[in-house]
Parts: sequence; C-alpha cells; structure tokens
Amino acid sequence: MIIYDSHQRKKVPFEPIKKDEVRMYVCGPTVYDDAHLGHARSSISFDLLRRTLEALGYKVTFVKNFTDIDDKIINKMNQTGKSLKEITEYYIDSYLRDMDALNVKRADIEPKATESLDAMFDLIDRLLEKGYAYKLPNGDIYFDTSKDEEYCRLSNKCQEDEVVHRVDTEGKKNPADFALWKACKGEGDVCFDSPYGKGRPGWHIECSAMIKKHIAYDGEYEIDIHGGGADLFFPHHENEEAQSHCAYGGHLAKYWMHNGFVQINGEKMSKSLGNSFFVKDALKHYPGEVLRFYLMSTHYRAPLNFSEEDLIASKKRLDKLYRLKKRVYGVTKKQEDKEFQNALLEAMKDDLNISKALAVVDEFVKEANEALDKNPKDKALKQKIVSNIEFIDKLLGVGGSDAYEYFQAGIDEETKAKINELIEKRSAAKKEKNFELADKIRDELKEMGIMIQDTPNGTVWEKV
Repeated sequence: MIIYDSHQRKKVPFEPIKKDEVRMYVCGPTVYDDAHLGHARSSISFDLLRRTLEALGYKVTFVKNFTDIDDKIINKMNQTGKSLKEITEYYIDSYLRDMDALNVKRADIEPKATESLDAMFDLIDRLLEKGYAYKLPNGDIYFDTSKDEEYCRLSNKCQEDEVVHRVDTEGKKNPADFALWKACKGEGDVCFDSPYGKGRPGWHIECSAMIKKHIAYDGEYEIDIHGGGADLFFPHHENEEAQSHCAYGGHLAKYWMHNGFVQINGEKMSKSLGNSFFVKDALKHYPGEVLRFYLMSTHYRAPLNFSEEDLIASKKRLDKLYRLKKRVYGVTKKQEDKEFQNALLEAMKDDLNISKALAVVDEFVKEANEALDKNPKDKALKQKIVSNIEFIDKLLGVGGSDAYEYFQAGIDEETKAKINELIEKRSAAKKEKNFELADKIRDELKEMGIMIQDTPNGTVWEKV
C-alpha cells in the first residue's frame, strides 16, 4: 500500500506500527446541523481507505468522533431553546442516516467529546505539570506554543499571517496559543465540572484525548493513520500533534491523510458563502449509491467541483454496471476471478487511485458483456461476473443493490404499490390462462413507463 502523507508531502509506502493491524482515527462532524457534501466526501474517502486496507488483510480499528460541545452548538441552543442533548442526538442520528444511505461503514468506535472529559483532564494536567500550558486569571487554560520547539513540524504553516486571525484573548502569551479549557462565562454558556472549575474543553484537546482513551499505542506513535478534511491540517491537526507530543512524548500519528474540498461553482463549500449543499437534499433527488459513486470518482486529494451535470454523467457510468448485473440476475453460485480482484486492488493500493480502479471496472463490464453476447448460457462465466461485482461492492461500496430495484429509483412508494398490485394481477391472469388480460396489464404498465420481465425468480420491473 502506498499513501500520500500530508506531513512528508509525498507518497510513501504504508508500514503499520504493528504487523497486519491498522489503527485509524478520522475527525467526525460537529453536530449542530445536517451533514453536507463536504462531510460526505470525507466519510467516503476514508471509507474507501478502510475497505482497501481490510481487503489487503489488515485488521482495521476505525474511530470517528462526534464533537458534541462547541460554540456553534451553543448558538443553536440559544436559537431553538433546545438542550445540548436534544440538538446533538438529533444531528448525530441525522448524520448516521445520511452516511448509511451512502453505504459508508459505521466506525468501530464513535466517541463523543462530552463522554471523554476525564481523558481531557488527564491531558491538561500533564501539560500544566510539564509547563506547556498556563492558566489565565479568568480560568481559561491555554497551550503555550512557544514552549514546544517542534510546533508546526506537521504542517509548516506557522507564518505570522496564519495565526493573527486566532481569537484574541487578554492575557494570551502568543497569538498562536490555543485554548485547552474555557472557563464558564456565565448564563447561556454550557459548563461542565472539572478540576479547574466549571467550563468546557477547547476543540483541539478533544481528538487527542479520544485517541489516547480508545486506540493509542504506547511508543513513538499513538496510531497509524489520522485523517480528515484538508481544512483541518492547520491549525486543528497541528495543535493535536503539539499537545499530544508534549504531554506523552511520542507523536500522535505515523501518517496524516487529508481529503480535498468540495466546491460549488468553484468556491469552497461553506455555510458563510451560502452554498452548503446538504446530503439529505441531494438524497431526495438521487439514490445514495449514485451520490457515493459521483463523490468518490474524483481522487480523494483533489478538489471536487460539484456539478449536477457531472453527477448525471457519473450515474450513466454506474448504470452500465447494473445493466450487466441484470444479465446475470438470479445466479447464486460464485467463481472467484483473482486476476480481476488483483487488478482492482493494485489500483487502490496506489494511494486510492480511483481513476485507475474505475477504468478496471469499465473494462470488466465491457468484456463481460461481449463474452455474454457470444456465450449467453455460459454458467461459469456468469458465476465469475457475479463474483467480480460482489468484489466491487466489497472494495468500492457500489454495485451491491438489487439490479432491478436500482432502476426503480425516483418512484414513490404509492406508485410502487400500484405497480406490484398490477404485476400480481397479471401473474394471476397468466395462471388462469387469461392471456388477453395479462397482455392488457403489461401494456398498462408500459404506459406508466414501467418495463417488466418474467424470470425464474418471478416478474421483475424497472423504470424506463
């Protein structure tokens, strides 16, 4: 496996800390609103990485957190009058539903910041004891970046212009210093009990603490891979690395990986620009699998300029895989095709080279159709095709739906019920040898834009 390490700024061979095992942490969402396409892209990118590592035989422990205490959440509480728990639980459920729709595998561990306070206290205590942190008269605790000789080793982004935009707090020693603990500011603030008085954690401390609590090795590196969006590299990941390194001695992660932004009309997606595109809205118009296929079709490190025209073109590419799947519908026995599996894996082993991987899939679809045209009754061929499609689903997370249901997308449940009722009536008419009625029902379905096909497993249908 070759991966691009953001710290080294180059592709490097992946060598896990422990043989045949990978511990991986990805920054999850701050749960104050619904998931947008940026969240979806990050989730799909690291889902592909996880699937590839698992297909290569690694035992992967995958952790993705939920930031469930933050200024944005407090603002939402003030706007809605709802409690922290009501807001965060609602949006965690919403996020997980959206990711399920995109066929993103659930993380093995999904910690919440509010359930990890003891681990944060341990980290803050160590930093205070070692002189890397200081407390202000108002009760805030800050990390002293000037005490860390290696600060900015990760991103090399500590130019003055990168830090002047930090929140200016009276008493801070350096512009780059960041909050580890924020003292309670009074009415309207959300506060937790701590050894330092009532308050709440700073953002950066949360991930370091959750990594230490759930999956950290003792040694030079705590985990194998730390991932997230490119916007998190500095200052978030830089600050995580600094506080973990200073508190515990080693480094937080051996490899750092970051996915590119999603853009709409060439601008980075952000709520301040007013162009944030929620996943739930996209799912009203396109199946999750189609959206996944589109979002993963651009290499994870490259920016993706969202375009509905490109999404539709991407769907047509996925349609071809499902049309092939229809041709082997009902085949249950499988026959492994190691040559195909290795070709697909070789592409993904090269820093998730999705363009090459999808070219392998396209070639497979083309050759399989040609072979079926020549030998439509070749059982071994059909079994191999079924096996290959299942491997595509396992590795890339697409191709696993029912071949006919895939082409039923966009039809509401009421219409589906009517179609199924007509198909049952037609089946009954055929049993009674009332072929005139059966043909009449077929014509009625055709007028509705529905094509039916009788198979050994019953009558199936799709939207034309």
